[in-house]
Amino acid sequence: MKDIASSLHDLVGLFGRLGIPYAVMGGLAVRLYGIPRPTFDVDFTAAVERDRLSELYEHLRDMGYTVSDERVKGWVDTVAGMPIVKTKLFVEGRSIDIDIFLAESPYQQELLARRRCTETLGSPVWFVSPEDLVLLKLLSYRPRDVADIGDVLFTQRQLDEGYLRQWAATLGVSARLDDVLAGQ
Repeated sequence: MKDIASSLHDLVGLFGRLGIPYAVMGGLAVRLYGIPRPTFDVDFTAAVERDRLSELYEHLRDMGYTVSDERVKGWVDTVAGMPIVKTKLFVEGRSIDIDIFLAESPYQQELLARRRCTETLGSPVWFVSPEDLVLLKLLSYRPRDVADIGDVLFTQRQLDEGYLRQWAATLGVSARLDDVLAGQ
């Protein structure tokens, strides 16, 4: 049966075959750097050029993933100012959502430069750094994100505060960073 872990490895393998640098973020990265919690999707940042999206979608469909017709026609959504494409895998009456943020900004390029490779279920997988996970959670800033930030700060103890402050200022989330750091 397909699950989150096999979807993670499907996409990691696909990115590897296509030569696309990526980093896992979201709930799976929280499991690595914070206090493990359930997650029901897989989130990536990936350096895939828009002119290669049709190739990516073709491979995803061949692997059994669903890509909406709107996306195939070129539609790209935006979340927290970052372009995103989505796919789904339907398994036994439920779906596994895969969100792929396109690494088009200087921040996302820096995020990929700082990614870390970790053995996950017997395979190497690239994850965002804990600092970048905090910054991404600051961009979304839902209650779950604030709790995740607290867990990462508690578990990791020592993060690169200079890096956090530099990018928080650039991303417009300095006040949020101040709030979460004050709550430690």
